[in-house]
Amino acid sequence: MSDKLVIAIDGPSGSGKSSVSKAVARHYGLEYLDTGAMYRALTWYCLDTQVNTEDAAALVAAARSFPYVQGTSPDEEIIEVGGVDVREAIREPRISEAVSVVASNMDVRQILIDLQRDFIARAKAGIVAEGRDITTVVAPDADARVLLTASEEVRLARRGLQLGGTQNSEQLAAQVSARDAKDSKVTSFTEAAEGVALVDSSELNFEETIAAVIEAVEGQLKR
Repeated sequence: MSDKLVIAIDGPSGSGKSSVSKAVARHYGLEYLDTGAMYRALTWYCLDTQVNTEDAAALVAAARSFPYVQGTSPDEEIIEVGGVDVREAIREPRISEAVSVVASNMDVRQILIDLQRDFIARAKAGIVAEGRDITTVVAPDADARVLLTASEEVRLARRGLQLGGTQNSEQLAAQVSARDAKDSKVTSFTEAAEGVALVDSSELNFEETIAAVIEAVEGQLKR
């Protein structure tokens, strides 16, 4: 293992991977990368510029040109498109409903995967990268790889709290269950691949989940 530490964390919607990944990054003094934000930001850009999301070629062109800026501090979220702060906008229901169409375009995925790998390569001390295919596609050679999951009931409840009760049960189901079903067609994030540690947080609170993930990371680093 080099002096640079790379930790990859995958998981389905509502598993708590973003909050936990930030905490793990703070614990190790690393940068943090939310790869899901890239797909959401690109979706926002396509809708904002009236790109037809059903036009595969148009999506690829948008992915190649969209003016994206993302910070990597676990303590300060920076997500901008063309100088516009889109941190809140990319969490809106209309983005959640459209993002799977964008994320399921394999050429678009490759463009964003290359961007994600560039972020990882440029992280000086190291980075915690989280998403859906980090452990298997983006960074399969990471120093530690973890799949964080939880039961569907727990994930729906957590996503509802995360969104502050702004969405009804149908919208939550679309965000969590339906999107996972769509995205699972292009990437595997429901079962741990060989060499990936599995952490089920269904019965754990936030602090216990952080501790469990750190324990899994330490176990892999010792190997």
